[in-house]
Amino acid sequence: MYKIVSIEDTIRIPPKLFADDMQEVIEDIVHKTFEGRYKKDYGVIVVTDNIKPVGEGIIVHGDGAIYQKVRFDALVFMPVLQEVVDGLVCEIVEFGAFCHIGPLDALIHMSQIMNDYIEVDVDNERLMGKETKRVLTVGSKVRARIVAVSINELSPRESKIGLTMRQPGLGAHEWIEEDRKKEKEKKEGSSEVKKK
Repeated sequence: MYKIVSIEDTIRIPPKLFADDMQEVIEDIVHKTFEGRYKKDYGVIVVTDNIKPVGEGIIVHGDGAIYQKVRFDALVFMPVLQEVVDGLVCEIVEFGAFCHIGPLDALIHMSQIMNDYIEVDVDNERLMGKETKRVLTVGSKVRARIVAVSINELSPRESKIGLTMRQPGLGAHEWIEEDRKKEKEKKEGSSEVKKK
């Protein structure tokens, strides 16, 4: 889930940057320090904005740097169990497909892709249902539900997130559209029968 939050924290400004424009220095340090990082209460910080220093900075004896409290707005992403997300398949492997969901990657295990036996073609980067002939390839847009979350706080990109597409309304976008058309045709067909 994406949300915008206000965060307050402290940054270190090294002495060599004291002569530069302090607002630019603070903004640059905040971007480099926080973007792409994980904060337990918020999630992965995607981007920071509206950065402002709070009060006077403090110089620590023996260090010489300024420790400046800052307040900023941040767009954060926190995967939530049972949340439905859209993603983009980025890799096909023997045991399933990895896809981008926001700034993180998640795994759709073979057993969670569809209710069909799946044939794996890693060389051509595709998974295909034996009976349905539905295909999942690199670049496929998918809708899935988050069923497992294990965040690596030190390296968020190495987090383990599990997805499922084996529920109504989930799957590759084209599969969802096909199912909607079939359902619509079925309803129209049944209403035609009732009219007769």
